[in-house]
Amino acid sequence: MEAVLERGNMRAAYERVMANKGSAGVDGMTVDQLDGHVREHWPSIKAALLAGTYQPQPVRRVEIPKPGGGKRMLGIPTVLDRLIQQALHQILSPIFEEEFSEHSYGFRPGRSAHSAVRQAQWYVGEGRRHVVDLDLEKFFDRVNHDILMARLARKVEDKRVLALVRRYLQAGMMEGGIATVRMEGTPQGGPLSPLLSNVLLTDLDRELERRGHAFCRYADDCNVYVRSKAAGERVMASLTRFLERQLKLTVNAAKSAVARPWERKFLGYTMTWHKRPRLKVAEASVTRLKGNLREMFRRGRGRKLARLVEDLTPKLRGWVNYFRLAEVKNVFEELDQWIRRKLRCILWRQKKRPYARARMLMSRGASEETAWRSACNGRGPWWNAGGQHMNLAFPKSWFDHLKLVSLLESKQALQRAP
Repeated sequence: MEAVLERGNMRAAYERVMANKGSAGVDGMTVDQLDGHVREHWPSIKAALLAGTYQPQPVRRVEIPKPGGGKRMLGIPTVLDRLIQQALHQILSPIFEEEFSEHSYGFRPGRSAHSAVRQAQWYVGEGRRHVVDLDLEKFFDRVNHDILMARLARKVEDKRVLALVRRYLQAGMMEGGIATVRMEGTPQGGPLSPLLSNVLLTDLDRELERRGHAFCRYADDCNVYVRSKAAGERVMASLTRFLERQLKLTVNAAKSAVARPWERKFLGYTMTWHKRPRLKVAEASVTRLKGNLREMFRRGRGRKLARLVEDLTPKLRGWVNYFRLAEVKNVFEELDQWIRRKLRCILWRQKKRPYARARMLMSRGASEETAWRSACNGRGPWWNAGGQHMNLAFPKSWFDHLKLVSLLESKQALQRAP
């Protein structure tokens, strides 16, 4: 605990919390108010932590939509508890990092989702043409506290640290002004949750290594690569038993499967069936992006297009940066065309009457006859957005001038970068 509360460690934790920003917890305190609160109350907070009497506040319950449907539950700790959790994480992480598996890629220094996807591609290219795709049912909600604490106690001797971690696990969840006590689970939202998930699932990693399996795990997303469907079925059955008996975790049978790698997605990617498989963006990832962009397009109908494009830029850059490993480019081309058509659709909608639409087309170089014939064609906005008159009036070069991000060109630039 003394190492956790050491000045340099606390300063680094404070800077990380400030950089991550995030919303307020149940007490309403924002990150901008943290500095003043800590300056005033730190002596008593530090004394309580050293004495082992500090009590975390309940977390604020927030639900966000999951990519595959349904809701994911987050627990947002107060800013002060985020600071203490971050300080704990910075001390505990190096202690456990040395025993983590080389096949574990999530929330670890020097590792990423891209590393896991590349390794999965290599396994398939090596001839492991079947995948055991394990989905743990509500993993972060079902973590057994006693099993997790036993794993932590293997490396951590300070009883104050162990007691504090357990209090964070059991901190109530506030919803509608009522806090409910948690007896299992480690809700996503706090700095400690990713580390704790890796600590618990290291037992799964060791079991897979003991059996000699080729696998990739990113947090609770685990894929095992085998050479036949029969082998995959055996692995699925034995791992289901292991997880239920040893870690008290449940495999979601509806979402788990033994299949071909190109029939499943892993961390948003899938791959082709070729002997040397090529990475591609999974269809579900494209659907999710379109859903997010549709919401932005709806909000942007009454605004200047330049402002909407400005709002789209970070979203598009972030998406293409994550999927820059994809080797199949037609998805990027189709998305670029779809985005430009949606923006042309907004331009068409913004001009309510045929006269305004005709003037818009003439201002962009269309003849008077073409402009009036197009403006009065009686078709809907989406049809017109894909029509030749709008494509000629607002070509790709016009959107380039508006600084609209091209997903294809951005991906190619990222691949050329050293």
